[in-house]
Amino acid sequence: MQTRSRSLPLTCRNHPSMDLKKKAKEAFVDDNFELALDLYTQALLMDPNNANLYADRSQANIKLNHFTEAVADANRAIELDSSMSKAYLRKGTACIKLEEYQTAKAALEVGAIIAEGDLRFNRLIKECEEHMAEEINELSKKVTPINLPSSGSDNVNLVTETAKDVNTVHDLPTAPSKPKYRHDYYNTHTEVVLTIFAKGIPSNNVVIDFGEQMLSVTIDMPGEDAYHFQPRLFGKIVPEKCRYQVLLSKIEIRLLKAESLTWTSLEFSKDKVVPQKIIDSSGAMAQKPAYPSSKPKVDWDKLEAQVKKEEKEEKLDGDAALNKLFRGIYQDADEDTRRAMLKSFIESNGTVLSTNWKEVGAKKVEGSPPDGMELKKWEI
Repeated sequence: MQTRSRSLPLTCRNHPSMDLKKKAKEAFVDDNFELALDLYTQALLMDPNNANLYADRSQANIKLNHFTEAVADANRAIELDSSMSKAYLRKGTACIKLEEYQTAKAALEVGAIIAEGDLRFNRLIKECEEHMAEEINELSKKVTPINLPSSGSDNVNLVTETAKDVNTVHDLPTAPSKPKYRHDYYNTHTEVVLTIFAKGIPSNNVVIDFGEQMLSVTIDMPGEDAYHFQPRLFGKIVPEKCRYQVLLSKIEIRLLKAESLTWTSLEFSKDKVVPQKIIDSSGAMAQKPAYPSSKPKVDWDKLEAQVKKEEKEEKLDGDAALNKLFRGIYQDADEDTRRAMLKSFIESNGTVLSTNWKEVGAKKVEGSPPDGMELKKWEI
């Protein structure tokens, strides 16, 4: 009896992003959080509207102490699925680490309603309330008044000594005042992202200027002392390509680096260790070695240029040539172009390579085999 073959329905096939999600979870369980973060990011390029992926990547960011990014991922997950309790849990946890206790509590209270009976929410809400009470106590502390006797000759001496003590207290150096707004930052290969945690600031009350190695931030609210933050930066930036955004709870400033160096601090200091150049994932050459030798000195710059020239002019055939072309386009492309390339290449079984995300993002890319060839579906 002849067995009839049939095509596997599209809904039964594993989406590539699900394979990446599975691998990311395995890496997370193995405490390899960097790998998990990278795999979740790749999965989101293929499935950018998956709320679960954003919530899981938020957890990986929390493990890596990337709390600002964790909040952003949790917010995106909530936008896509407002009934996802774990997204509120991630947001609350990250906001606590950022000392944004009111924001954390609000998120956790919503999550507690959705995940009724989950004790983790109650424990974290209590933690937020304790921190908020501590802040109120700090603000309400006052100097205890001195009670003096009402009469007697000895009282004159007591008052005199007390006056001396008061003068002595005034002469003591005062502790530096706490900055009005807290800030934090993190590095990428090309930029430094600085976040100033200032809530409810209208954009027209914020003035930011960029210099070659300077940043000037001014927040001027009516009826309040103006806030000024003007650090000399750790490294040089490209002023015309720097940008900022005033959001509801913070001001996000993106500083484009003039050199791909890891900033070990935000501000310049002569005591800071000289940073190392960031090694690009494509395999940039490390510092050129120098060995004592009686032979003529090797011109490493010339040798490097020669190798790059040979690689560029290398003639490849078949799949090798295609892979080289793909890598070359993908390496220099922006995010939308990369997404379009991945989606079109995977969905068409390697027969279509598009760089237009607007064209391929809204529909499935059908296979387009070369002339004289036929595209066959998987059969079982």
